[in-house]
Amino acid sequence: MIAPAAPDYRQAQYLTSAARFNQCPPDEGWEVAFAGRSNAGKSSAINSLTNNKKLAKTSKTPGRTQLINFFELTPTQRLVDLPGYGFAKVPVAVKKEWTRQLENYLAKRQCLRGMILLMDVRHPLQPFDEQMLNWALTAHMPVHILLTKADKLKKGPANNSLLAVRKAMQAHQELVSVQLFSALKHTGHEQLIQVLNNWLTDESVYDDEDIADA
Repeated sequence: MIAPAAPDYRQAQYLTSAARFNQCPPDEGWEVAFAGRSNAGKSSAINSLTNNKKLAKTSKTPGRTQLINFFELTPTQRLVDLPGYGFAKVPVAVKKEWTRQLENYLAKRQCLRGMILLMDVRHPLQPFDEQMLNWALTAHMPVHILLTKADKLKKGPANNSLLAVRKAMQAHQELVSVQLFSALKHTGHEQLIQVLNNWLTDESVYDDEDIADA
């Protein structure tokens, strides 16, 4: 199968939601997941990227995204909004179940090409962020860190945070990249889109199959 062209992110449409890993749509094509703490601005980033304020549900109450939400770009390309982790007002049993579902998704989803990990630029690399990074790195999955809400800091402190996270990730630079992003100011789109395009048009996902068919 030949990889598709880069998608138009403004064409994103809601596809479906899954409460459990086995409810996800067919495991085929190319998929990129957005993950992050409940207050990292995950849904806002997706809405800013797609220029659609109503695509991913946003709320002033952290942790409203408790399903795996799939957005279709093309029939073979999707963005995925994962449940915000670390949400406070959820029973421990529910948190444990979502931890299991997230780990299943990251470990078993074959069409998953990479993860966009969102962190508040003012509070990066919290314990939950490091857990997500460990899951991804164990699976040898590429991660692109979005330091969100960059508009909340002046340029100097924002760049200092960026450099600090890059330094912390230096040992994993072959898999992890980092950038500043602001959904409010719509800044950082070009760099994010370049990463997404690389993943969503990656023919290597079908290399083994193509060789077998040759």
